[in-house]
Amino acid sequence: MTKKTKKGKKSTENSSGLIDITQRKFRWSDYLAEKIIKGVAYLSITIVVLIFIFVFRESLPIFKSGKAPAKIEASAEAQETYGDVTDQSNAPDVQETYGEVTDKSNAPDVQETYGEVTDQSADSNVQETYGEVTDKSSQSADSDKSYTVSAGSGFDDNRSALKSLLTKDWVPVSENPRYGIIALIIGTFKITIISILFAAPIAILAALYTASFASRRMKEIIKPTIELLAGFPSVVIGFFALMVLASFLQSMFHYDTRLNSFVGGIAMGIAAIPIIFTITEDALTAVPKTFNEASLALGASKWQTAFFVILPAATPGIFAAVLLGIGRVFGETMIALMATGNAALMGLNPFESVRTLAATIGAEMAEVVFGDTHYNVLFLIGSLLFIFTFILNAIAEFYVKGKLMKRIQGK
Repeated sequence: MTKKTKKGKKSTENSSGLIDITQRKFRWSDYLAEKIIKGVAYLSITIVVLIFIFVFRESLPIFKSGKAPAKIEASAEAQETYGDVTDQSNAPDVQETYGEVTDKSNAPDVQETYGEVTDQSADSNVQETYGEVTDKSSQSADSDKSYTVSAGSGFDDNRSALKSLLTKDWVPVSENPRYGIIALIIGTFKITIISILFAAPIAILAALYTASFASRRMKEIIKPTIELLAGFPSVVIGFFALMVLASFLQSMFHYDTRLNSFVGGIAMGIAAIPIIFTITEDALTAVPKTFNEASLALGASKWQTAFFVILPAATPGIFAAVLLGIGRVFGETMIALMATGNAALMGLNPFESVRTLAATIGAEMAEVVFGDTHYNVLFLIGSLLFIFTFILNAIAEFYVKGKLMKRIQGK
C-alpha cells in the first residue's frame, strides 16, 4: 500500500515506489544561468545593431545638399596661460640670478673673447642674418587673421556626391579632392580572389587528409598546428610578407613592384587558411560513417571514397568555410596596409600595387578632420565593409550550414 499524500501536494513517487523524474525542481542556479545566457545573447545583438546605426549615421552627411562649416580660428594675440594670470605691467624689472650676486658697478668693462679680436665699432649697426631677409612690416597686419577649416558634405546635391564616389581617382588631400572608391573596391576584390585561390585548395585538401587518411596521432599534430596560425596577430603576418615573402616572390617572378596585390593576396591567404581548414574539417567529420562504409563495400578505394563520396556530401559546409574565409580577407587591414603597396590602381595586373577598402580606413582615419567630407567617405567605406561581411556571414551561418545538415540527415 502506498502512503497517502497531503492535500495540495503532489507525490514524487509512483505506485511502484520509483522517483518521478518528470517533476522539475526549481533551482536558482539554473534560473540565473539561463537569464545570464539570454542577456548576453540580447546584448550581443544590441551591440551589432548599435554599430550598424553608428557607422551609417556618420556616412550619411555626404549625401546631404547643405554644408556645415566648422571654423577653427587662430588669433595671434591669444596667449596660452597656466594657473592664475596676473597683471605684470607694474612689476619691477627683476633679473633672475643664480648663485651669489655681486655688485658689478665698479667692474671694468672687460669683454670675454675667443680667437682673434677685431674692431666691431664699424659693424655695430649690422645685424646678423640667416637665410633670406624679408620685410616683416607687411606681415604684422596678417598676424591677427583668422584661419578657417571648413567641414561638411562638400557636395551640392546627391547627384554630385554619387558622381564623385563612383570615379576611379582617390585623391582626398588636394585643392580639388576626389573620393572615387571604384579603384578601392576593385583592389579589394583582386586581393580577395588571389588569396582565396591560394588558401582554399590548401585548406580543403589538408582538411580532407586530416579527416579521411591521417592517423589519430597525426590528427593531434596537424589540426592544432594549423589552428594555432589563426591566433597569430595580423601585424606579424604583415611583417613576414613585407620582409621575407615580398623579396622571395620578386626573385622568383622577376616583376618590378616589390609590394603588390600578389604578395598581399598570398599573405592574406595564409591568414585565411586556418578558418577554411577548421570549418571544412568539421564538415567532413560530420558526414555519417555509413557513407564511407557503403563506398568501401562497393569496391571503391579510400581516395575514391574521399573525393567522390565524402567531399560532395560536405559541399555546403566547405562552401560556408570559403565564404567565411572571404569575409576574413575582405576586412583585413594590417596585412593589406603593409604588403600591397597602397596605390589605388585599377589595373587587372596581379603584380601592380593596390589599395583595399580596409587599408584606406586604417591609413587615413587618424588624420581626417571630424565632420569633413573625407571623414564621412571613410565611414561610408566602413559601411560597405560591414554590409558585405554581414551578408557573407549570414549566408554561411543560416543557409549553407542548414542545407548541410539537411543533406546529412537525408531530408
